[in-house]
Amino acid sequence: MLKLQTQAHWLARGIGTSTVTPVVLLVLVAATLQGVGQTSQAGAGSSVQVTLLSLAAVAAGCFALSWIRPQQTGLSPPHVMLSLGFGGMLLGLGYDLFHAGPAQLDSLCSQSSGLKLLESFRLHLTYLPGMHVGMLAGGLLAVPSLRALRSQCGAYLCSLFVQNLMCSAWMLLGMTAGATWLLQWQAVLGEAALPGMLGGMFVGMTWGMVVSVALYRGFFTLRNRA
Repeated sequence: MLKLQTQAHWLARGIGTSTVTPVVLLVLVAATLQGVGQTSQAGAGSSVQVTLLSLAAVAAGCFALSWIRPQQTGLSPPHVMLSLGFGGMLLGLGYDLFHAGPAQLDSLCSQSSGLKLLESFRLHLTYLPGMHVGMLAGGLLAVPSLRALRSQCGAYLCSLFVQNLMCSAWMLLGMTAGATWLLQWQAVLGEAALPGMLGGMFVGMTWGMVVSVALYRGFFTLRNRA
């Protein structure tokens, strides 16, 4: 029992590092887009292009996050939150697919491909509640998770509720912005389908976290100089 707990603790800590997190997220993105691509109306060529573009953008976002917020010792709080946000989003996706089905979500993608950001956000929030609630819940779960995995972690360093809420808000905005962008790009190819929307959401979440951490660190850098 103790050995299993030790292994689980090591796995949780590993997923929260700037080294392991990008690999885990890229595997999740590839597996998810491949899975939904098989049941989606998107053509094989379009699905491959969307997958490659999504993987490249997520990898670039993870690199940018590591550059903006280098990991010093132990866990990397932004990577913990990003991992949990991805996990919550995928659980919510399962809920939405179960209740709506791939065909209805494909129809949603076609409708939202020509919408503006605010209109797309309202549409996604209405028909994809599981993904949005799951992502927010996963991101905010970083607060108790970090304290459990790293008892010496101070509130200033990694678990301020307001900071996590801000990061979650940026990831939520990024989800919609990324989905809108990639659906419009996919529509240029003649079809806007589920892989494009999900790929864009993964990309948007990653870069939303990058923007949030950059703003947070920039604020404290300017304040310290002042």
